[in-house]
Amino acid sequence: MTDTTINATPTATPELHEDGSQSRLTIDTIRTLSMDAVQRANSGHPGTPMALAPVGYTLWSQFLRYDPAHADWPNRDRFVLSVGHASMLLYSLIHLAGIEEIDAEGNKTGNEAVSLSDIENFRQLGSKTPGHPEYRHTTGVETTTGPLGQGCGNSVGMAIAERWLAARYNKDGFTLFDHDVYTLCGDGDMMEGVSAEAASMAGHLKLSNLCWIYDSNHITIEGGTSLAFDEDVGKRFEAYGWNVIHVDDANDTAALAKALETFKATDDKPTFIIVHSVIGYGSPRAGTAKAHGEPLGEENIKLTKQAYGWPDDKNFYVPDGVAAHFKDMIAGRGGKLRDEWVEMVGKYRDAHPDLGAELDLMLADKLPEGWDAEIPVFPADAKGLASRDSGGKVLNAIVGKVPWLIGGSADLAPSTKTDIKDAGSFEPGNYGGANFHFGIREHAMGSIVNGMTLSHLKGYGSTFFVFLDYMRPPVRLSALMELGAVWVFTHDSIGVGEDGPTHQPIEQMAMMRATPGIDTFRPGDANEVAYAWRAAMENGGTPTVLVLSRQALPTLDREKYASAKGVLKGAYVLADCEGTPDVILIATGSELSLAVEAHDKLTSGGTKARVVSMPSWHRYELQSDAYKESVLPAAVTARVAIEMASEMGWDRYVGMKGRTVTMSSFGASAPLAKLQDKYGFTADNVVAVAKSTLEEN
Repeated sequence: MTDTTINATPTATPELHEDGSQSRLTIDTIRTLSMDAVQRANSGHPGTPMALAPVGYTLWSQFLRYDPAHADWPNRDRFVLSVGHASMLLYSLIHLAGIEEIDAEGNKTGNEAVSLSDIENFRQLGSKTPGHPEYRHTTGVETTTGPLGQGCGNSVGMAIAERWLAARYNKDGFTLFDHDVYTLCGDGDMMEGVSAEAASMAGHLKLSNLCWIYDSNHITIEGGTSLAFDEDVGKRFEAYGWNVIHVDDANDTAALAKALETFKATDDKPTFIIVHSVIGYGSPRAGTAKAHGEPLGEENIKLTKQAYGWPDDKNFYVPDGVAAHFKDMIAGRGGKLRDEWVEMVGKYRDAHPDLGAELDLMLADKLPEGWDAEIPVFPADAKGLASRDSGGKVLNAIVGKVPWLIGGSADLAPSTKTDIKDAGSFEPGNYGGANFHFGIREHAMGSIVNGMTLSHLKGYGSTFFVFLDYMRPPVRLSALMELGAVWVFTHDSIGVGEDGPTHQPIEQMAMMRATPGIDTFRPGDANEVAYAWRAAMENGGTPTVLVLSRQALPTLDREKYASAKGVLKGAYVLADCEGTPDVILIATGSELSLAVEAHDKLTSGGTKARVVSMPSWHRYELQSDAYKESVLPAAVTARVAIEMASEMGWDRYVGMKGRTVTMSSFGASAPLAKLQDKYGFTADNVVAVAKSTLEEN
């Protein structure tokens, strides 16, 4: 492995920056805009943008392949600000680069992505400059960052996506995909475990299109990093298999450029550039924790501007020619490359019409016609299938029509049944493989899948439901970013049995349902699984959680009961009675067949009962009031919800007079049948609870 220190001779004394060049003016414009915005908001992080302005300027002006007029160009380089608290650095770069806004429908608005007015309204309600960069909210922001380490993981997913796209679509004479991914990270990112997981995977995969630039400023909120962090990060990344380069002074733009040139010339490993900076550079608070997360103060800002040789009586000042200089450097390179790319794609469609049509669909986030034609219809079967097994069959029926549906598991594919048959593994030497081996790295898997999905792939990740705890941040962020990622969680309840309470998820369903913008399904048989996967594929701007069982679930007779298509409405009447029911049983997952069994017993005893399958609360709440009333009539107050998970939230559907057969404790280690008896998940107990509820109503 290599560990290189680069020292180039600066063209001017870094402390004074008196050379008067456009480069110097642009760098100090970024610094002063950042200071002024944080001061105006009386909130934010000025120190890191001040320190890293030369890094951002050098990367964007000399290396980043980006067309400000077409911020959605698929082969653009990606810039990820993993240090999301330094958002003013990114907003200043977007503003000065003249990036043009693209709306939610992908249309140009004719507006600046970030105007000077937006910078003046930093962190204010309704502005395009929120406290941390947010994807979809601000054009030019490639991913939502703020939770440290997530941007690092996303960038690995983006680099993986480029390699997969290149392997599938690049042909002789047609290099459609060859972009790079740059990530700006800091000490906090290095301490968070997700970055270590992601870096380990990137090194294993030899992602030479990936460059992390690590701002080593030795300051965190509590003070110096020596309070809790003194490892040799460079040595760690050498061990991961990265090319490690040191730049001793963040102001040394020549050394930065040389380091980035070294990255561009490296073709067998990712690159890690350690840049040593002074947080709050040039201010009286330079090098202290005071420069990190609070405004500098009016007097300190004046002194800092004087140190830069800047007018100290001007706020939000952009000198004449600065924006034009910066934009021209970026657009002059990126605009030409983008135009050449568009012309090449046109010729590609003629030379490779099938792949060209496929590429157009993928980049438009659309599905091919007939994409679901091979999804099986499962016959009635009392023994049935585990929903993880039926899920694997459905997945494999889809991928033949949607080859950009790719993903894998955290070392659990044989258990989660998420292997794509005969598709090969994504590994060095076979970047066209569709099966991803994330290793036992759930957290990185989540953030990597998000990065893949941000690059127009339909990414999925899978593990046991209880291990959602290890990857909660990226699942939440997939909802915040409105990504169509698919999260496949198996071993969904106390049905895990002998593995015991450590592996039996109790609270996870409540947590997923409480998260805005996630479509969480717990399907009750194989045909419900098929429709849940249909929903997942069509959820372009909504992540989908599929919660699947380890144990076999009876495949219900759909000629006797309602069609599983009702899954698409979130809840539907599965089994009914003549007229208005006396009691309604509501169930999900493995408890659906239990509700059907209890329904039959109640019916034979003269009680009018209805079974409602409710695999997705999210979808049900999107339906009309009339539809909801048809499923759960307000007049029927005797209701029982049945689910081998927390009772939290079910009061919304059973009401004040209803009951639940749910879990109010952790489970235990025992065969499933013993656990069902212990916790009341038997038809006889459900019947008893239903009758008791009727008596109380």
